[in-house]
Amino acid sequence: MLTPTDQSCLHQRRHQLGQQFEGQALLWSGVAPSRNFAANQFPFRASSHFLYLAGLPLQNAVIGLEAGQLTLFWDEPHPDTALWHGPSLSRAEIADQIGAETHLPLSAVSSWASHAATLPVPSSATHQQQIEWLGRPVPPIQGSQDQESNRDHHLANALIQLRLQQDEFALAQLRQAAEITVAAHLRGMRSTLNHTSEAAIRAEIESVMMAHQCPTAYASIVTVHGEVLHNDAYPHALAPGDLLLVDAGAETPLGWAADVTRTWPVSGQFSATQRDLYDLVLAAHDACIAAIQPGVEFRDLHLLAAQTIASGLVDIGILKGQPEALVERDAHALFFPHGIGHLLGLDVHDMEDLGDLAGYAPGRQRCDRRGLRYLRLDRPLRPQMLVTIEPGFYQIPALLQNPDLRQQYGDCVNWDRLAQFEDVRGIRIEDDVLVTPEGCQVLTSALPTQAPEVEAYVQGSTA
Repeated sequence: MLTPTDQSCLHQRRHQLGQQFEGQALLWSGVAPSRNFAANQFPFRASSHFLYLAGLPLQNAVIGLEAGQLTLFWDEPHPDTALWHGPSLSRAEIADQIGAETHLPLSAVSSWASHAATLPVPSSATHQQQIEWLGRPVPPIQGSQDQESNRDHHLANALIQLRLQQDEFALAQLRQAAEITVAAHLRGMRSTLNHTSEAAIRAEIESVMMAHQCPTAYASIVTVHGEVLHNDAYPHALAPGDLLLVDAGAETPLGWAADVTRTWPVSGQFSATQRDLYDLVLAAHDACIAAIQPGVEFRDLHLLAAQTIASGLVDIGILKGQPEALVERDAHALFFPHGIGHLLGLDVHDMEDLGDLAGYAPGRQRCDRRGLRYLRLDRPLRPQMLVTIEPGFYQIPALLQNPDLRQQYGDCVNWDRLAQFEDVRGIRIEDDVLVTPEGCQVLTSALPTQAPEVEAYVQGSTA
């Protein structure tokens, strides 16, 4: 249920949208896809743009917005629904909850169809419904400038400006997601010595989220193969000497996400080589967070992480040369190929359904450089923006065994020295960081990052 404060925030969002976007807008919530037959469905997740303005995850609903006023289009549940799913609120009660001035059956959407802007939804069935009801194509929103005259493009830009900075309703949800995620990671650390498989640690972590009625915000990564950046399989045993990389985040029942990564030794103690590289990644993590304040370019944070990692790898002896020149050549990207982070909010990569339109400031586009091509965010930071900071070090065979890359960087990589670090497949440290007027606040700071404290949690020597 939404509180009066929540309802006030929703009203303010719609009022602000009305000031930035003229005309009618329709946003679909979507439907739960079927797994293998119609009645056996995957869990429902409403479209994030719908959730941002309606607040509740209503299935098969549409909201209409005009001049800050909200119309709910939704059909009353069939009487038989109560037999299988229990009683539900009426359309009038739902409309009162979300603060809709008007509520109508779903079929009444047709009265808005000829003039309304919209945004495409991930559900293919609902996307087809959008096309049929609006009588026009609803293509994906991209960052290309040739779409500036498109009304859907204008709606996307207006929503981006609202969603870039989190209001009090959002922050309350995001803090809740962060708190539950921290507790889940701590459970994973503390239970590691009692288990022998990735899957068992995943179960411990996700059980904490489930106990708070939170699904995962994305497929959890719980793996001893941290070099596989989006590893979503859990078949491996835990062996002495392994590092376990855990990237897992809770999503609140209203859809707001956390995104956190920690890496810890399954035996409870880093080896000397693991500790050297762990501390290097942590140095990049800490340097970026210390630099966050309004006006700082996120791209500069990425380059700061790259510079820190390159300098550390030179000190360790894995890279050879001047760190500045190595970063200019993108040599660091052999070991740190992804971006330093991304927006976080209702989506774990917030608003990434809009392509680079949300992540890249107007007039900017992705760079082809190896060290910059995967940067998800290229904007100056503003107060109340929430971002992730997640540097890493990985030994990815597809990169390190690529003959062209070995030739290109043969003069600056000490391959013999690198071989001494074979017990490090992947390390990543990630936190959720809120930009404040004075600097920043780490919402997930209760989860340890310093190696001795991480070891203590795994060993069970902390309270």
